[in-house]
Amino acid sequence: MVSNPRSSVGLITFINDIKKSGLYVLGHVQLGDLDTLPSDPLQCRYDSWLSLVYHLNIKAFVNLTLADSVRHGVQHLLFISGLGGMRPNTLVLGFYDDCTPKDKLTDPALADATIPTQDPEDERPPYHFPALRPSNDGKEGGNGENGKVMGPQEYVAVIADAMKMLKNVALARYFHQFDRASTISSSPGKGALYVDIWPVNLLRPDSSSYIDTCSLFLLQLALRPKHEGRSLRCSEEKLGQLLKELRIKANVYTVPWDQQVALHWQRQGEVGKRSNATRLSEEYLSVVNRLILEQARPPPAVGFLYLPRPPTDTHRYTAYLRQLDLLTKDLGPTLLIHRGTEV
Repeated sequence: MVSNPRSSVGLITFINDIKKSGLYVLGHVQLGDLDTLPSDPLQCRYDSWLSLVYHLNIKAFVNLTLADSVRHGVQHLLFISGLGGMRPNTLVLGFYDDCTPKDKLTDPALADATIPTQDPEDERPPYHFPALRPSNDGKEGGNGENGKVMGPQEYVAVIADAMKMLKNVALARYFHQFDRASTISSSPGKGALYVDIWPVNLLRPDSSSYIDTCSLFLLQLALRPKHEGRSLRCSEEKLGQLLKELRIKANVYTVPWDQQVALHWQRQGEVGKRSNATRLSEEYLSVVNRLILEQARPPPAVGFLYLPRPPTDTHRYTAYLRQLDLLTKDLGPTLLIHRGTEV
């Protein structure tokens, strides 16, 4: 799902690189009510989207929809998107945070994307996408915060909806920092290019040695590009054998985190509630975040982390998003992955 292509170029091209031959759909929700409009507002937008697909040199379809909320629009696209019997099984969303969006369509590398016009003096912008939301407290419509079209509660609800529909979900953070040019131009002489993979649920310290289907999907997705993987924080022997069976080339590093887990249980207060994963402290999440940062040497091109399910209690959606925010803070380009169906 793409809110505004101006700030999503890095993520759009990255997903195109890892999808292999899969069906790729760029989805966008325009807020509005057709009953109150004189005509369909989406028809005039397709040219810009198709031009974007052409000039980014990606293989993707474009699906636009009009809805009264982003959540309802995403539901609609998940239900109807596809080509014949081919249906997208993975929803990719940008991360909900306060990072200032940057207009990547002004990148000099895309200078050849200017749409030619019959009149040479008519210098139209290459893409007719709206301006990015303001970075401060200004609000330009929408029902979210700081000009966003949705709030944190609705954002987590979109994630929960996709999981109910048995879709895989990926949350992408800091992909405005992703440098595709340097990534694809790396060579053995410049050193190996790594992706870091944490195939366990870091929000459930009691399950640190458990490898589930979500962990396997994370490994499959992370190692589709031709990069060396560094798979961290699992049973080294068990994971090593699994990677061998799956014919996945990766180095396994055991990362001690007894101090971090001990801090979690210490903050629980009640021994009888050790299985309660909703009582994570911000201090625990911060030290786990630092642990990940300390292992990222040299810095990976992309980090892959396990995305747990949102809580069943909708009142805890904001707290869930806060946990993901603290866990991934300053990690660079990062994908949080949850598996909902077979791949």
